[in-house]
Amino acid sequence: MNNSDKTLRILIAALGGQGGGTLMNWIVSAARQNDFHVQATSVPGVAQRTGSTSYYIEISPDKNAVLGLVPMPARVDVVLSSELIETARMMDAGFVSPNRTTLISSSSRVFSTAEKINLGDGRFDAPAVKDVAQKLAKTCHLLDLEQLANDHKTFISATMYGALVGSGVLPWPADKSRVILETGGKTSPNLAGFDATLAALQLDALVNEHEDETEQPSITSLSGFEDCAPALREVITLGHERTIDFQDAQYGALYVTRCKQLIDAAQSDHTAQATLIEACRRLALWMAYEDTARVADLKTRASRFETIRKEAEIKDGQVFRITEYLKPRAEEIADVMPRWIGERIMKRAVRGGWFPFIGRGIYIRSNGIVGYWLLRSMAAFKHIRRKSLRYHVEQEAIENWLAKMTQALRDAPDFAGALAQLPRVLKGYSDTQQRGKRAFDMIMADIVDPAMDADLSSKTKSLRGAIAAALADENHKSFDQFMQTGEIEIQPPTLARKPAHAH
Repeated sequence: MNNSDKTLRILIAALGGQGGGTLMNWIVSAARQNDFHVQATSVPGVAQRTGSTSYYIEISPDKNAVLGLVPMPARVDVVLSSELIETARMMDAGFVSPNRTTLISSSSRVFSTAEKINLGDGRFDAPAVKDVAQKLAKTCHLLDLEQLANDHKTFISATMYGALVGSGVLPWPADKSRVILETGGKTSPNLAGFDATLAALQLDALVNEHEDETEQPSITSLSGFEDCAPALREVITLGHERTIDFQDAQYGALYVTRCKQLIDAAQSDHTAQATLIEACRRLALWMAYEDTARVADLKTRASRFETIRKEAEIKDGQVFRITEYLKPRAEEIADVMPRWIGERIMKRAVRGGWFPFIGRGIYIRSNGIVGYWLLRSMAAFKHIRRKSLRYHVEQEAIENWLAKMTQALRDAPDFAGALAQLPRVLKGYSDTQQRGKRAFDMIMADIVDPAMDADLSSKTKSLRGAIAAALADENHKSFDQFMQTGEIEIQPPTLARKPAHAH
């Protein structure tokens, strides 16, 4: 609380549907029941997710105090946030002050539209946000409030309320705040979530234990990589699991062999660790490419149905239907066929030959009997994947990339760092996959291949620019411009959101 005017200023940052308004009402009710003067306002904003709303509360023991309607930078005592990038937005706006502000934030993420539509890895750097939060706030509490809410089958507003009370910033006892929730019964989910979060905040050891469990899952590292950095061992272990899940143990062993090839090429160069981590990560994603069999398999997994059920909040006894929209192309059919059949299909497609069902939209209910077994039949093509056309095409491209990565790691680490990023342009399926493959082939032919017989380092800038351009927009206009002129201006995503009028 501000020592000069004894007014407590609280700023809440939440997303639509998280119960931010309810949380505000709880705080206001608790303040009034404890005979404090209180005022609250909300500012709904235009966001890239589900609506970003700020709630501002001023609490004072002075009944005659004039309370403000909007928060002022560097004059907020408590910032309470439901999501990590909302926290970053609050810090960017100047509301978190190192000599004043108690910052309470959930470490969970709700990805913005800008992050999800990015053709590469568009996620904001969560560890960097946490690091800044710890340094910028006077007192900082970070824990997964979303997970605590899910564990107790309640909304994040209840765990945010518990975190606020547990931080000790409110000028009345914790039990006075808890009474507000008892109107729903002493066994209500809101109370359970509140109590769990209150306990976590009051015992720092529990907070640290919770962070360790959520941020660093237990991973049994593979043997043979003991001399590698922990981060690299973790990536290789996860990549090994992914490639086994994609095909089988033999395919996972092939991934490990390829990783060792890259590590040996680096010749124990510790400065190459970041490049090796990225290369091994991209290699795993590339080897587990999304062909028709893979997509069908993922769409019919029990874990997917359960995730959809939770996200849609489907209750027991309610019926829900999942309808998939498929639009098969000749390329996707040819990809999963044995190589000689796939090549014939592609030749016919190039000549403009007709195929049944090709290019027509099809709706399939994946959690219905017919639709489910149709997709499972498509997933069964996994068992002949090694004979398929796309498998041969992908393995040839991977081996070509590996050979160039090996040379670059030995001769030009800076070029290797850029080349490790090149598989980022290969992603998705259908039209997205075809555009990515076109960009990959052009970059290989026009930049990487010529560089192999020249000064690799001199081509690093061009390679990085081409990759960034290929990921800049879906239609590859920026990429085509870069390949013609060598220049492009790419606008980075922003955290800013414009608020609407206050209410």
